[in-house]
Amino acid sequence: MSEDTFISHLVELRDRLLRALAAFGVVLLVLVPFASELYDLMASPMMRALPEGSKMIATGVITPFLVPIKVAMMLAFVVTLPYTLYQAWSFVAPGLYQHEKQLVLPLVVASTLLFLVGIAFCYFFVFNTVFHFIHQIAPKSISVAPDIENYLNFVLTMFLAFGLTFETPIVVVMLTRMGIVTIEQLREARSYFIVGAFVVAAVVTPPDVVSQLLLAIPMCLLFELGLVAARFVPPRPRAEESGAASGGT
Repeated sequence: MSEDTFISHLVELRDRLLRALAAFGVVLLVLVPFASELYDLMASPMMRALPEGSKMIATGVITPFLVPIKVAMMLAFVVTLPYTLYQAWSFVAPGLYQHEKQLVLPLVVASTLLFLVGIAFCYFFVFNTVFHFIHQIAPKSISVAPDIENYLNFVLTMFLAFGLTFETPIVVVMLTRMGIVTIEQLREARSYFIVGAFVVAAVVTPPDVVSQLLLAIPMCLLFELGLVAARFVPPRPRAEESGAASGGT
C-alpha cells in the first residue's frame, strides 16, 4: 500500500514538472523571435551610459546568436515562475495542515513578488546609477566596448544578488516562526547583520562603492522590514513542534 502511494506521488511529481517545463517551453517559443530586441532592452541601461554611437562587441563566433537566446530563456523563466511555484504548491499542499497552508501560501507569493521587485530595482535604478558612475570616472582616453556575453553574465549575477537580497524579510519571518531565533535576538544582532550585509555586497557586486551601497543599504532596510513583519507571525506553538516530532518517529 505504501509503495503504491509512493509511486503515485512520483507520478504526480513528474506530471507537475512536465507541466512547468511545457509552460516554460511555450513561453520560450513565443519569445525567441524577439530575442534580439530583448537583449537590446536588457542592454539599454549600459548603452545610455556609453557615449553616443558606442556599441557592444561579440568576440565569439556564435555569441551573437546564443546570448539573445539566453536572455529569452531568462525572461521565460521569470514569466513562468508563478506557474512553476503554483505546481510546487499544489504538490505539497495536500500534506500540510490548514494552519500551515495559511502560512506557506502567503510566503510563496510574497517571496516571488519580492524576488521580482529586487530584479526590477536592479534594472531600473542600480544599473543606471552604477553605469553612469563608472562612465564618469573612466579615463577619457579609452574607448569602452563591453562584450555582450560578459555583460549578460554581469546582469545575471546582479539580478540574482538583488533578487535574493529582497528575500531578507521572508528569511527573518521564517527564522522567528520556526523558533530558531526570537525578534529580540535579531534586534541584538542588528550590528552584526549590517557588517555582514556590507561584506556580502563587497563580494557579489563590482568593486565600486556605489553598487556596494545600493545592495547593502536595501538589505539592511529589508532586515528591519522583516523584524516588523515577524511581529505579526507568531512562533510555532511548542505543542505543534512536539506533534511534528512524534509524527516523524
